[in-house]
Amino acid sequence: MRIKNLIQYKEEKEKFKINPEKFWAEKADTFTWHKKWDEILNWDFHNANVNWFSGGKLNITENCLDRHLSSIGDQTAIKWIANDPNEKNIDITYIELHQKVCQFSNVLKSKGIKKGDRICLYMPMVPELAVAVLACARIGAIHSVVFAGFSAKSLSDRINDASCKALITADGGFRGSKITPLKEIANEALANSPSIDFCIVLKRTNSKIEMVKNRDFWWDEEIKKSSTNCPAESMDAEDKLFILYTSGSTGKPKGIVHSTAGYMVYAQYSFENVFQYNKGDIYWCTADIGWITGHSYIIYGPLLSGATTVMFEGVPTYPDAGRFWEIVEKNNINIFYTAPTAIRSLEAMGNDYVRKYNLNSLKVLGTVGEPINEDAWNWYFKEIGGNRAPIVDTWWQTETGGIMISNLAGINKAKATFATLPLPGIEACVVDENGEEMKKNNIEGKLCIKFPWPSIARTIYGDHQRFINTYFSAFPGKYFSGDGCYKNKDGLFRITGRVDDVLIVSGHNLGTAEIESAIDEHENVCESAIVGYPHQIKGNGVFAYVICHHKPKDEKTINIEINNLITKHVGPIAKVDKFLYVDGLPKTRSGKIMRRILRKIASKEYSNLGDTSTLLDPNVVENIILESKK
Repeated sequence: MRIKNLIQYKEEKEKFKINPEKFWAEKADTFTWHKKWDEILNWDFHNANVNWFSGGKLNITENCLDRHLSSIGDQTAIKWIANDPNEKNIDITYIELHQKVCQFSNVLKSKGIKKGDRICLYMPMVPELAVAVLACARIGAIHSVVFAGFSAKSLSDRINDASCKALITADGGFRGSKITPLKEIANEALANSPSIDFCIVLKRTNSKIEMVKNRDFWWDEEIKKSSTNCPAESMDAEDKLFILYTSGSTGKPKGIVHSTAGYMVYAQYSFENVFQYNKGDIYWCTADIGWITGHSYIIYGPLLSGATTVMFEGVPTYPDAGRFWEIVEKNNINIFYTAPTAIRSLEAMGNDYVRKYNLNSLKVLGTVGEPINEDAWNWYFKEIGGNRAPIVDTWWQTETGGIMISNLAGINKAKATFATLPLPGIEACVVDENGEEMKKNNIEGKLCIKFPWPSIARTIYGDHQRFINTYFSAFPGKYFSGDGCYKNKDGLFRITGRVDDVLIVSGHNLGTAEIESAIDEHENVCESAIVGYPHQIKGNGVFAYVICHHKPKDEKTINIEINNLITKHVGPIAKVDKFLYVDGLPKTRSGKIMRRILRKIASKEYSNLGDTSTLLDPNVVENIILESKK
């Protein structure tokens, strides 16, 4: 399945152009199926209906695990590295992982979980999280992982939206020098989550916690009762595999649904090709499994390819800023995939932390989550990759399921700040305001995809109309990414950032409405508006314009109070970096806040605010500018 040179790359592009369905059928043919498909593709972008490999029957875990047992059963599948550098790492072979997944599958079945039930996972970065994900998939339950940095309210909102029957969590999680009290947060969430029948709790931190009788069960105790034999449930190609929530611009998070077969085919295809994975490579993606990157490129993509995938519990700066590089050296990491935020923060710490380690094992470097700036790209290439390891700058989304635009490592050329070109099989285009495709080079517009790919999201859970409205209504007949895009004279793609009200902060999608709703909980807050501004480390910082009932006497105190509310309602990742207290916000006559203007002011671009003719009161802008210059 892997493209090995530029000639093959061009051939694959041509194959797709001639017959897209045959192109993807050839990729799908390499997997284990219970029954082959009746129809390769059926699609209608106007109604956001896409079906791949209809009528096909399979189980994704047989392709991640069972099919490897006879050939690489003794190879390490997951290499787990603890937060504490003194704690022993754990290597789990494919045989061992298969057994653990079967055991936990049987635990879930013994509690009454069946095909189609939704299971919420709220866990630290421990091997059991991967085990639980795969166990759900093995019995046909739909997993919904919630990042362990989210608050109780965010957790219960997601549980309730999907009507999850069970919660899998831990007593706590280690993250740097801190312990996250996961069970405590989970208990608060479960007080408002009536659909949950039971909760399974992993012992990780040995924190003192409250267990509710007949609802809460210890992971270890349940595992002891379980067999290591669990046949995989036969799933339809289009059966739901998982729901993953991503922030929306209108408040309520969107439960993005991915289906089984298409996601599987694309996860392996993109993993092997983008990173140029070779048998025996040690691969490390530093993301959290609570995000799509962790789903596709810690669990599914690598395991489908029979790779050794590294799972790291900690953070890049604990116990010091050399932790990533120490892990690379000790574990002979060959492929390293991380976020620009991490790269920028480690660059800021200085090269001494890098140069004490031997990084010669690195063959491929990758970036994910947000566009990378040129300075960080150059530092990454020189200091981490030794001017030899190619960088893949990957653009994709929760909704796309896998990497869409990127160079393939060592095959086609990389260029700093450019994701470069769509993968073979992806028809990306740049459109103008009217949705007309701009076919020339050296243009800027909005990024769309005009033909379905296997891992495209199928719907928003429980709200297909919102799915249509969000992704397919702006430019009929095309999937709209929500991102701006520049195409240079050579036709290379550079992603210029969100064009809607979603912020990407440290690689995480944050809905402005969610943050604003939390701010508005403060008794003195009348209204607020959140925008992003350039941040040296995070890429985007969170900037809050706040209108108060009474002018704050002590801004420092109210800033802390507001950030505490955000932590409670959304999570600490969404805290505001800069506050500006104002008397009004720039609104159109229809009452819509003109965030474009607020973004400009937050970035101190006062002279180029664009068209303000639709503003209800243009004086508001002048007043905000005066306030920001103080």
